[in-house]
Amino acid sequence: MARNEEKAQSMLNRFITMKEEEKKKPKERRPYLASECRDLAEADKWRQQIMREIGRKVTEIQNEGLGEHRLRDLNDEINKLIREKVHWERRIIELGGPNYTKHSAKMTDLDGNIIDVPNPGGRGPGYRYFGAAKKLPGVRELFEKPPELRKRRTRYDIYKRIDASYYGYRDEEDGILVKLEGPAEKKMRAAAVKEWMEMEEIKREAKKAVKSGEVVEVGLGSKILFEEEEDVIEEERMEREREEKDREKEYVVHVPLPDEKEIERMVVEHKKMELLSKYASEDLMEEQMEAKAMLNIQSDVAQQCDEGSA
Repeated sequence: MARNEEKAQSMLNRFITMKEEEKKKPKERRPYLASECRDLAEADKWRQQIMREIGRKVTEIQNEGLGEHRLRDLNDEINKLIREKVHWERRIIELGGPNYTKHSAKMTDLDGNIIDVPNPGGRGPGYRYFGAAKKLPGVRELFEKPPELRKRRTRYDIYKRIDASYYGYRDEEDGILVKLEGPAEKKMRAAAVKEWMEMEEIKREAKKAVKSGEVVEVGLGSKILFEEEEDVIEEERMEREREEKDREKEYVVHVPLPDEKEIERMVVEHKKMELLSKYASEDLMEEQMEAKAMLNIQSDVAQQCDEGSA
């Protein structure tokens, strides 16, 4: 009994399915050209159909185990559907519908960053890769960024960035530095005025103490240094520096120098020797030298005798 009921139930199911198919309209085929469509609702319907097909194929292309050839075919089919979708979107705009091209998807690399690949692999402008197709041989290189070469800056590049702000001439343009310097300047000025007033008060007290003959306190006396005393000290220091410089410039002669008389005597002797060597013979020169030697000896003996008698 149960088997007969199952057969009857299956026949009933087939009968119901057949009746439902009879009620349905014949399946419409999408027009080959978008320009053949004259209805905006139908154009939007065909666009939605293309979007569903693209979604199914994009889900399928995520599987890396499909193989290289299948992945390439799926990627080609997806790009073909995208081009067809663009045609229908353009037709929708012509029929007065919304502009769907403003929110079109961008191409991304393996890290998810949006990139612009105008003509990758020679497939024409706008060709895109999806899912596992991005990791295929020859495709991965399209999405890899070339290593950035750090170019050494030249002297021109360094000086090109130097302007007035580099030297601090524009530090006060934003107004922040002026606001910070104002209170600090007032504080420093008040401290300087206070110190000057204290010194003036100390000077007056010291002058009064000196006139009255009182003893000035050590604490006050250590703080007093009049301008006249400072000038005297400065002049003494400058004088010492000048003396030291003059002393360095002096040249000390350690060899005794002849005076004017000695120089004249030496010049006369030199001239005499030149004349004698020119007009006298060698024998005469020798005799003269012997005579001089004897005269020197005699003069020395006479001088000794004079000294002894004295």
